[in-house]
Amino acid sequence: MDQSPTRASTTQPRIRAAQDAFDRLTFLGWRWGLTAIVAGMAASFLLFGYALIYWRNADMDFMVIYNALVLNDGKPQLFFDHTGYITILSVKVWFELLHGLGLLNSYSLSTIPPASDPVAFDAAMTAAVRAGRVLAFLIATGSVLVFAALVRVIVRDWRVALLATFAFAFSGGVAVHSRILRTELVAACPVIFALLILIVIGRRASVARPLGMAVAAALCVLGLENKVQAILLIGALPVLVLPFGGAEGASVAFWRHARSSWPAVIIAAVAALAAAWAAWPLIATGFDRALLDAAQFRPLLLGRFGIYQAALIVLTGYCMIAYGVIWRVSAAETLASMCAIAAGAAVALLALNLEYNTSNVIAVFNPLEKMLTFADASTAAAASGSSLSGILRLLLDGLASVLARYSFVLHSSPRPTVFLTWLIVPGIISAWSRGEKQAAIQALVLLAAAAGIDALGVRRGLKSEYFIFTDPLIILAGAILLDRLADMRFHKWAYPVAMGLFGLHIAVGQAEPIKYAFMRRGPESICEWNRHYLPLLPLPWCPAARP
Repeated sequence: MDQSPTRASTTQPRIRAAQDAFDRLTFLGWRWGLTAIVAGMAASFLLFGYALIYWRNADMDFMVIYNALVLNDGKPQLFFDHTGYITILSVKVWFELLHGLGLLNSYSLSTIPPASDPVAFDAAMTAAVRAGRVLAFLIATGSVLVFAALVRVIVRDWRVALLATFAFAFSGGVAVHSRILRTELVAACPVIFALLILIVIGRRASVARPLGMAVAAALCVLGLENKVQAILLIGALPVLVLPFGGAEGASVAFWRHARSSWPAVIIAAVAALAAAWAAWPLIATGFDRALLDAAQFRPLLLGRFGIYQAALIVLTGYCMIAYGVIWRVSAAETLASMCAIAAGAAVALLALNLEYNTSNVIAVFNPLEKMLTFADASTAAAASGSSLSGILRLLLDGLASVLARYSFVLHSSPRPTVFLTWLIVPGIISAWSRGEKQAAIQALVLLAAAAGIDALGVRRGLKSEYFIFTDPLIILAGAILLDRLADMRFHKWAYPVAMGLFGLHIAVGQAEPIKYAFMRRGPESICEWNRHYLPLLPLPWCPAARP
């Protein structure tokens, strides 16, 4: 009888540990958990990506690879739709590297056998496409690991970070982009990483914080250089960051003393001016009216180019001032951060000089106008300002379509993160009622931004390739709530619900890759666009061009 209290005291923690859903879901630990996630991605890639016949995902594998091949032949880039600039450059360099190592013979257009020799052509293109798919998998894996590292710094519990990483790695967007050469991953992830960096440095003040702002700005511009659609996510960042400050984010002493802070502001201003001077030729080209007219760009507002770009700069400035007031960031550090952002963005613009082409430059500086060149007639007319009611109607239609998709029942899609929204909405309400108001606001703005961006993406069908822009926002919202409502892990339904979500996440996220793997359609549909996108690469199964 004397030992019963001791037995009770040791038994209770064991029972509580057995009921801890976090422990049961992350039993492998952080390192082995990440290893298992990467292994799962690799298995999916090998089964439903690498092994597929080379023409199965020709849109956009062929388009990206063709441009890498012509660049390696010294010819100019042809594809500017997205613009795909960073992706094409990456594949070009990757092919050169593999060729130098003796792993890829057909690394340029001149080394691809002619279509008149179908066997040799198939072998060469298979090698090139598979090499490109390997690069896509490496980029996707690297993005998942960077996401994991940044989220672990943001949330308090590493187990929550591991669960968020799993959700990201097997989301619909990553599932698509880890096996084909699309432009969205390399556009969205830099901007998402910029957001995560801003959250991290906003919570922990330091002398070098403006440098982190410069890195975030550079990442945003690099993302924009690869796909102009990234402007939607970039435009949301200034508002998204506002609720993510904290008491430890107040400026350190260095930025509060005039003797040390203002010389640093002057140095930052000089750096910004120098970077802007270096990038000025690109800026002038980007708004050259003759080039814009030749590209059939139409001004979005008031018949003039550059209005919404200036508005975004002003919004960013106002949000930075508001952030400084709310979270006690000094005026000197705020000004230095503004200069750092300008310098980082200007330096990233210089990447356009690596393979200079005016088509890339004007698209990067006028992203919405570039997007409108591919919009349907009703969208283009409304966006051009012909009818305010038309614009509102399009937005409401898009939002209604997004809500139907988030329900999954009204509109199914290969997007497992929609099931997270079913928990995030009540989670926001629960967090607010418990007094975790900052976490509730953070999750709310992330979810609202995701819905807003998706509502605009509906105009182009909100294809699975576009999920990568907003899935991370939904996942981050869920991770923040889960981190703050950690006691929910002891609920009796926590583990069964989590396991059900795990199963749904994998099954729904892999649906699109599996569908492509078992598709029976032949390559004939490629002949509808190959002459436009692959003019110097005749295909064996397409009829020869008629004179």
